[in-house]
Amino acid sequence: MKRLALLASAAILGLAILPAQAQSPSTLRIGLQEDPDVLDPHKARTFVGRIVFKGLCDKLLDITPELKIIPRLATEWSFSDDGLTLRMKLRTDAKFHDGEAFDAAAAKANLERAMTLPDSLRKSELASIESISVVDPATIALKLKRPDATLLAQLTDRAGMMLSPKSLGPDIGSKPICSGPYQFVERVQNDRIVLDKFKGHWEAANYHFDRVIYRAIPDTTVRLANLRAGELDMLERLAPTDVKSAKEDKTLKVVSMPNLGYQGITINTNHGEAANQPMAKDKRVRQALSLAIDRKVLSQVVFEGLYAPIVQPFPPTSPYVDATLPVPERDVAKAKALLKEAGHSKVSVELFVTNNPVDAQLGQVIQAMAQEVGIDVQIRSTEFASQLRDQQQGKFQMSRIGWSGRIDPDGNIHQFVTTKGNQNDGRYSNAQVDKLLDEARTIYDVAERKKRYDAAQKILQDELPIVYLYNQTVFFALRSNIEGFVINPDGMIRLSGLKRS
Repeated sequence: MKRLALLASAAILGLAILPAQAQSPSTLRIGLQEDPDVLDPHKARTFVGRIVFKGLCDKLLDITPELKIIPRLATEWSFSDDGLTLRMKLRTDAKFHDGEAFDAAAAKANLERAMTLPDSLRKSELASIESISVVDPATIALKLKRPDATLLAQLTDRAGMMLSPKSLGPDIGSKPICSGPYQFVERVQNDRIVLDKFKGHWEAANYHFDRVIYRAIPDTTVRLANLRAGELDMLERLAPTDVKSAKEDKTLKVVSMPNLGYQGITINTNHGEAANQPMAKDKRVRQALSLAIDRKVLSQVVFEGLYAPIVQPFPPTSPYVDATLPVPERDVAKAKALLKEAGHSKVSVELFVTNNPVDAQLGQVIQAMAQEVGIDVQIRSTEFASQLRDQQQGKFQMSRIGWSGRIDPDGNIHQFVTTKGNQNDGRYSNAQVDKLLDEARTIYDVAERKKRYDAAQKILQDELPIVYLYNQTVFFALRSNIEGFVINPDGMIRLSGLKRS
């Protein structure tokens, strides 16, 4: 406890030495659980990066708390009768932070970059687009290779974010020039990202803070201590163990909502030398790991029972959940039998976790459960950006990682398990899974799409490239004088309407 108190004090002191301007009443200070990766929407993949982008980069479309797609930079849209052309009308009063006007040519340049940049993580999200044409300065037309039921949902996130075309160089991620309500000022790695209000924004009147500072504070206890001390105005992902005490604190308020994604363990099945181990080579070892984990106990011990156990990539409320695949009961005897059948009495495997207290505890509980069936889990911990980098390079055996989720089911599954998926870090490959998930992208009818997802999930539940664990309820804690926060199941912080009373 003494160590935690010292850490909290150190963090508070660290915040206190910011320039006086940063502590003014017109500054909003937000505590993040991790430091974002590159601030380039076409290359980025972190949840906290998406939170920063909400203030920094406007998108073609957005979503409401009810998951309806609404206009943003695109004001209206329609598909041709054959579903092979998407025509979008664009705002004519939007500008980039460098003063350049946003128009159809800028939208075309951004979408083409997202589709063709060698290290773009948006390629698979926009894979259905064959070509983009400028109809007039306020209209673009996207010609598709095939009907795509997912495309509009993709354009509500990073695939639809717009950067100034004149700034599209190799270093844009270090000083992004977007068209959002706030513009980039500075970034101190693993400390803070500072944005100032962009007075030329078409919706500037709805943004009431002159400056927004995002602080990376991985320790949940320290993050909450800074909020209580008034050094932060709000934080994302309040730890479940702190929810009760935060709700009882009259200087704070807590809001929550189940998110759209999943948390689980991604297994390296076929990516580099790290995949040369039993967990990668034999699905029975992966099945044994899954059966060793009591998901309900995991939720109780680590998350106060506030997170729903799952074994699918979709949230429990999704119409795409397969009811024939319930959360299994823990079965130590069957797990041991599977391990024996695979030719092992004991296996050893490394689990990558993020260096925060919650992930550390989660890793330890999984380690203890797996030990009982003969799986020796060695825990490796590092900061989040390094974890993602090593995952992308195949330098991992298992990684405790999650996904914040998308409104379309494709966004939670396709890019993670298809052979060419941009975020398939373990390089899992199954031709039938590819076929089913590619087909699902072309079907608009929910029942027909669900048949493809159900069939794909039957295979994935057997082969287990990802062991799904729980759906995360996102808790935000705010100072009681912060008003106008509207929670959304995507877990993002929308700055519009936020003000200090």
